[in-house]
Amino acid sequence: MDAGGSRPGNSDANGPRVNERIRAPQVRVISDEGEQLGVMSSQDALAKARALNLDLVEVAAQERPPVCRIMDYGKFKYQQKKRSAKRQVNKPQMKELRMRPKTGAADVQVKVNKAREVIGNNGKILLAIVYRGREIAHIEEGMKLLNSVIAQLDDIAKVESPPKQLGKRVQCVLAPK
Repeated sequence: MDAGGSRPGNSDANGPRVNERIRAPQVRVISDEGEQLGVMSSQDALAKARALNLDLVEVAAQERPPVCRIMDYGKFKYQQKKRSAKRQVNKPQMKELRMRPKTGAADVQVKVNKAREVIGNNGKILLAIVYRGREIAHIEEGMKLLNSVIAQLDDIAKVESPPKQLGKRVQCVLAPK
């Protein structure tokens, strides 16, 4: 593999030290198969890594002497990136569904179906009834609509935060059971 500075990602300030960037005179070395090779000078460890066409990566800089592993650093970074992307995919999402107090029954059913889909994917729903103009005088109409939607989703969702009025909207959060 390449020497220290010419490989992409080697100039990463918060990543591990690789190849020539390892400053310690003595390092504890672990082979690419995971076996301990013992304590040796960093030049000898780097020579062993180069002989295998791999990199010397500092994995535990705080230890005395620092622990270094012989590995393919590019492949290691790729696998780390894949793992972090996989963790991000599993994050539950929050989806907001807005309605008005006079929203029709068919439109409400479309919103309920969308909510079922999101809750089925382990997401949360923020149900919001938005009032415009004089509609705010009839908050009970919006509360009826909100309670009917909550009742329709009762089999798969629980109310995480009860309906509350925030200015010209009434909202609540539903989470999967």
